[in-house]
Amino acid sequence: MPDKPKTKHRSVRIPDDDWKDLADRAPQNDRSAAIKELVAWYLRRPGAKLPARPPTED
Repeated sequence: MPDKPKTKHRSVRIPDDDWKDLADRAPQNDRSAAIKELVAWYLRRPGAKLPARPPTED
């Protein structure tokens, strides 16, 4: 298959407002990358660091 993902699709429930704001603030609008970084940090994976948070909105 030409476009076979390396990981299984997972579902989580996140409020719509949070999902939109995450897309607006995640680097390159990549919610998946932001979530994966947080999970790796939470699980204390070797080399994982807490991702930088976006600046606050004024």
